[in-house]
Amino acid sequence: MDAKTFLRNHIAEIVEIDEDTFEEVFTFFKPKLVKRKELLIRGGETVLQEYFVVKGCLKTFCHDEHGREHIVQFALESWWVSDFPAHASQARATMCVEALEPCEVLELTYEAREQICRKWHAMEHFFRKKSNAGYVALQKRILSLLQNSAQEKYDLLLTQYPQLFQRVSKTLIAAYLGVSRETLSRLGKHDKHDK
Repeated sequence: MDAKTFLRNHIAEIVEIDEDTFEEVFTFFKPKLVKRKELLIRGGETVLQEYFVVKGCLKTFCHDEHGREHIVQFALESWWVSDFPAHASQARATMCVEALEPCEVLELTYEAREQICRKWHAMEHFFRKKSNAGYVALQKRILSLLQNSAQEKYDLLLTQYPQLFQRVSKTLIAAYLGVSRETLSRLGKHDKHDK
């Protein structure tokens, strides 16, 4: 499925827009191919864009003062990715976004999104619903980190996103869950997808 059709179907899951409107909306998106390990967003740079993932897997991450990596988000097909706090205020990034696989994304600038929302109420509704879903997912992740045991966090991730375990290394899964690589090995003894 091409990027245009993929986005069209993604929007149609939430709102209905006619073909002419979609054709006009699509002109605001810039298709982009991203190599494995390429950074879409670098820490310290002003964040003016967000990305819709057509194909591939990316991670949003930062490093602490000890150089340890903390993964905030993985982004698979049909997910949106950016340093959202920086994007919302067009400020400098505190996080990075890196491709874990060769990726195909659609880039949307902050200003383009604002123009779309001003011009088409249905698209404003679409972006509001997507943002709300993102807030809900983020709060659930925070609660899981605060309340769940390491085993519960692992099991929840495996249940919700089994495809991650096929596509992402155990080291990165450990960084996402906030556990050591050794702890993750103990938690996932029954999981055969070690990379």
